[in-house]
Amino acid sequence: MNLPNSPFLFRPFVAADAPSFTAAVRESTATVGQWMPWAHAAYADADALAWFAHCEQVRADGSGHEFGIFDAASGTLVGGCGLNQFNTINGFCNLGYWVRESWQRRGAASAAVQALSRFAFDELQLGRVEIVVAEHNTPSLAVAERAGALRECLARNRLKLNGRFANAFVLSLVPGAPDTIASLVARTQL
Repeated sequence: MNLPNSPFLFRPFVAADAPSFTAAVRESTATVGQWMPWAHAAYADADALAWFAHCEQVRADGSGHEFGIFDAASGTLVGGCGLNQFNTINGFCNLGYWVRESWQRRGAASAAVQALSRFAFDELQLGRVEIVVAEHNTPSLAVAERAGALRECLARNRLKLNGRFANAFVLSLVPGAPDTIASLVARTQL
């Protein structure tokens, strides 16, 4: 699931990635940890290995596709991304991503959105991919919108962060030409 000419590689995690994964999480508690409670200072290799086992299980049963993001040149673990929360009846899923603090703003998250959405549409034959972003997570929101995701709504109490409900933007990607709010509004007025 790699993009041609991309500086990033996407592959499933293996046990040997655990120390790098743990270091990436610990490095990113101030940024990633603000939105993803699992990213905390006490994160350990055992946590990474448990996550990798979960990823392998959901990949095997088809309920998730989680990948590491790696720098193609150095092999450095840059972050993680995945497709999950599949709605098989209606043919859509959730897309998520995170990038370690020292690699943020270098295009890794945008490349992940592009690679995962292509995988969802071309390989999994889905009709919609959703990206759900906490209301005040402006970096993640900017990534989704730069990737062509359409901001559809601000959903009340859509996420639970650190035990509290939080509003979140729901964005979508669909196969083919990207829609804009103006084109959607125009269609509903016909």
